[in-house]
Amino acid sequence: MIKSKTILIVDDEPRTREGIKKKLDIWAEGKLEILMASDGSEAMEIFNRKKINLIITDIRMPEMTGLRMLESIKQKKQNPVVIIMSAYSEFDYAQEAIRLGVVNYLLKPVSSKKLIEAVEEALEIEALRDRTGRIENAIDHKLIDLKQIELEKESPIQEAMKFVAENLQTQFNLKDVAKHIHLNPSYFSALFKEQTDLNFSEYVTRSRVQKAKKLLLTTNLSINEISEKVGYQTTKYFIKVFKEYEKMTPSKYRKEFTDSESVF
Repeated sequence: MIKSKTILIVDDEPRTREGIKKKLDIWAEGKLEILMASDGSEAMEIFNRKKINLIITDIRMPEMTGLRMLESIKQKKQNPVVIIMSAYSEFDYAQEAIRLGVVNYLLKPVSSKKLIEAVEEALEIEALRDRTGRIENAIDHKLIDLKQIELEKESPIQEAMKFVAENLQTQFNLKDVAKHIHLNPSYFSALFKEQTDLNFSEYVTRSRVQKAKKLLLTTNLSINEISEKVGYQTTKYFIKVFKEYEKMTPSKYRKEFTDSESVF
C-alpha cells in the first residue's frame, strides 16, 4: 500500500513519542507513514530528505528546541502543518507557536481522543493548503497581470481577448480575430503587442494551456477530450505545447497536483 501522507513525531521522551505513534498507527490502520525523531536535529535530517505533511513536536528538547526547529523549517520555505504538545503553557511559547504557523497547541498529558481530533483537523488543514497551492499553480500570472491592465472598455484589444476566451475550443488565427474586430491584421498584431507586451499567438497559447490546466485539476476528462476542448486538432501537438510551458506532460501534471487530495 502506498502511504499518501507522512507524520513526524518529535519528542525527546521515548515513552511519549512511542505512545503517540502507537495510538496513531491504530487509528490510521496503516494508511499513513508515521516517523519519529528524538530531537530537533534528528527531525531536520528526516525533513531534509522526505516530504512531511504533519509535525507533532514537543517544545523543550535538548540541542534544538521545537520552536527553533520550526523556525529552521520555515526558512526552507516548506509548509507542513504543526501540532505542539507540551507540558508547559507559558503564553510566550503559544505566541511564538502561532507566529510559526502551528495549528494546535496541546498540553500534556493528552487523551487519545483529543490527539486524534487534533490530527484529523491538522490533516484537513494540510489538504486545504494543498488544494490552494494547486489552484495557484494553475494560474498563468502573465494572463492575470494582462487582464489587470487598464484597457479602455470596448477597446479593440478587449474585444480580441473576449473573442479568444469564448472560442478556445475552435480553430482561429490572427486574421480571424482582426476581421472580427474590424482591424487590419498587421495593425492589430502591432497594437496587441504594444498594449499587452505579448504576441497575439503567445496569448492564445497561454490561454489554451491555462484552460487545460483547469480542466486537468477539476474534471475527469481524458487528455484527448481536454485537447479538443482547448482547440488542438491532435493530442500529440497539445502534449508538446503543454510540456513546453509546464515542463511536464498533461498526465504528469494531473497526477502531481491531484494525488494528495485526500487525508489518507
